[in-house]
Amino acid sequence: MGKKRAPAAKGTTELRYKLTNDILFKMVFVQHPELLRRLVAELLGIPYGNITEFEVTNAEIPPDLLGDKFCRLDVNMKVDGRRVDLEVQVADEHDYAERSLYLWAREYSSALQAGHGYAELPRVVVLSIVDFPMFDAEDFHSEFLPLEAKRGTPLTDRMSLHYFELPKIPEPTSADGELKLWLALFGAKTEEDIMKIQEMDVPVMEQAIGAYRAVSASDEFREMERLRDLARHNEASALANARREATADADAKWQGVVADKDAALADKDAALADKDAAVAEQAAIIAELRAQLGKDK
Repeated sequence: MGKKRAPAAKGTTELRYKLTNDILFKMVFVQHPELLRRLVAELLGIPYGNITEFEVTNAEIPPDLLGDKFCRLDVNMKVDGRRVDLEVQVADEHDYAERSLYLWAREYSSALQAGHGYAELPRVVVLSIVDFPMFDAEDFHSEFLPLEAKRGTPLTDRMSLHYFELPKIPEPTSADGELKLWLALFGAKTEEDIMKIQEMDVPVMEQAIGAYRAVSASDEFREMERLRDLARHNEASALANARREATADADAKWQGVVADKDAALADKDAALADKDAAVAEQAAIIAELRAQLGKDK
């Protein structure tokens, strides 16, 4: 299988922004659709020259959505009659399989046009580049299709989910095809990783690295990152304040409960004292009556 990528060694230069940064990823490939077309051809396993229809359908990145924790900067495309969704995911949130299935369902259900039959629904493909292991297998690429459980008979060709696990990519070599080089670029964590790919003199990878460097250094990208960092900071501050307020409210509520309990106990003690006084007074009256009866005898 080859030697897997190791963590960055001492003395290497960590990349400030990796291609798995979703803002950077989307900006690079929206601004360079021919590079996106080359990448998608490799991920789909089809010849680049065979693609006749290629369109990005969600090119915009609305700045006001960058603070939304549910904002996912995927790239939606139409590729020769298919609907294709491409997404990168860095953090293992332990629900990515379910989320990618949701992405497929969302694209598939929205593809049915009014007045059209179900047989006209397009093939929907979800391409996921993930920076963590997902499956107990050595292969870095897995494709899932709906199959009959015992016979393995395909139900339909309308559904396909691909996962490319970056930690399983071997060190790239000049003999590797473009797919491994693309994935090595996504998995690059240091400047030295980038240089290894660049030194292979593969024209499309040199173009991709040039686009990555240009976009990551651009004012537009830096502003997008600033807005996202500000949104995350504000969200964290709001959450911290909410926790403090909740703690203060809980303390005040508990103190109120304790005070109410103390007051109830005090009332109970007072009631007992009144009862004791009444009993003592009654005993005194009885004693006095008995004394009076004794005198009368």
